[in-house]
Amino acid sequence: MKKPIRKRIKRQKKEPLDIDITSLLDILVILLVFLLHSYNTSNIVINVPSGIELPSSSSESPNTAGVMIQVSASKIWVDNEEVLNSEALPDRVYDYGGRRIVPLFDKLVQIKNRIKEVEKTAPNAQKFSGVANLVVDKSMKYSYLKKIMFTCAEAGFKTYKFVVMGQE
Repeated sequence: MKKPIRKRIKRQKKEPLDIDITSLLDILVILLVFLLHSYNTSNIVINVPSGIELPSSSSESPNTAGVMIQVSASKIWVDNEEVLNSEALPDRVYDYGGRRIVPLFDKLVQIKNRIKEVEKTAPNAQKFSGVANLVVDKSMKYSYLKKIMFTCAEAGFKTYKFVVMGQE
């Protein structure tokens, strides 16, 4: 007489598996160190266009929210949108005796008006701070930087924060 199939198959006892988690812990520690190193305490993301070399600084003051003005030797961007290109200059670039940059002024006034309009319609909207974050090439002449700062002040952005390269 034959044994039933269930009894013919030897039942093997299942032993607990030994898993080596050392390599998994190594990967986890590396990821943790990478995340801590690249952690940004402010929620501001700065894109530096090509052609701009930032000056270095040892200051550790965090950046604040505001309009982002990026300046290279030939171009000006406001919030990553090009407003002036010296290779294709508009008819009227300067006014106020050559002290104010018209395309930059027009864009900043447009942004300020948009912020104030949102401020009126939305109760929890961020208030207009008047902060201009300046990302300026370190080889920029002071006379040109002065024109940019004057233009910002005329448009209502009277607080300047210079974005520089930190030392690690």
